Amino acid sequence: MYNLELEVCGGCNAKIPAASLDEILKSIPNFKRDDIIVGYDSKDDSAVINIDDKTGIITTLDFFPPMVKDPYVFGQIAAANALSDIYAMGADPICALNIVAFPEEGRVEVLEEILKGGADKVIEARASLVGGHSIHDPKVKYGMTVIGRCDIEKIWQNNTPNPGDKLILTKPLGVTLVVNSHSVDIASDEEFENAVKSMTKLNKYAKDVLRKYNISSATDVTGFGLLGHLSEMVGDEFTAVLNADEIPILPGAKHAADEFVFTKGGQRNRLFMENSVEFQVDDFALEEVLYDPQTSGGLLVSIDKDEAEDALKELRENNVEASIIGEIHKKFDKNIFII
Repeated sequence: MYNLELEVCGGCNAKIPAASLDEILKSIPNFKRDDIIVGYDSKDDSAVINIDDKTGIITTLDFFPPMVKDPYVFGQIAAANALSDIYAMGADPICALNIVAFPEEGRVEVLEEILKGGADKVIEARASLVGGHSIHDPKVKYGMTVIGRCDIEKIWQNNTPNPGDKLILTKPLGVTLVVNSHSVDIASDEEFENAVKSMTKLNKYAKDVLRKYNISSATDVTGFGLLGHLSEMVGDEFTAVLNADEIPILPGAKHAADEFVFTKGGQRNRLFMENSVEFQVDDFALEEVLYDPQTSGGLLVSIDKDEAEDALKELRENNVEASIIGEIHKKFDKNIFII
């Protein structure tokens, strides 16, 4: 029987640090078309093209090296992660193109399983797989570019919260900590499977519920961790206050942090963010979880405070592991407080 296991080396933990990206993008020239209404200048999850002042076309791209050994599961996770950028804008995917890097000497059966995993998630999203591009590379990498459609007046952006809004997170945190600790026999098989289940779940189901409500801002939590993506949401105008006891965390994640199973991405996120964050609780493991890079993480939304409980109830009725984790305030001296 062929060995169909992948070498584990990435996921969103492989993301280039936010500080490096900020410096690079400042030096890149760009021509700004009038019909591009959301671009990378706002650090949003996807670009939005104005078609007729009513309909927007949304486009995004995401790929990375494997974070699990099973190629089919890796394909599922990578596709769910790429599709998530469309859902984070409150939109619906239309079609996707595969992006593949695969070793020339690699077993074709492995690549086939990766692509089957991705295709199954695109089908679940009710979108069409329309092609792609592949190259030979010593390390496996896989992802997708996805095109979606939205009502321009109902686009969710990642930096437009309102003071008083509640913050809802739709998936528990800690996937990279759990996956890494499982590889060194600290996390149990059950804890690992819980992490995989979270990563393979489409954010479609959370989006379908949430767009019935008054969402002022939204993003998905991926490589920059909860604190990094939340910092982009509050920007220079607002502050987020998080309730430590309300933050959903995968079983095994805090134990991994207590056992010093650190992630490179988590330490990069800490270095970039720590001067903007104040922990008023003494919990080192929690800090590591909040800095932990998430692969195919949940949606983080800023929602009208009067609608938050109703939205939370409906999310949970639809099997979304959501929690109200904090609220938005006027600007204090830090971007984020954890109390």
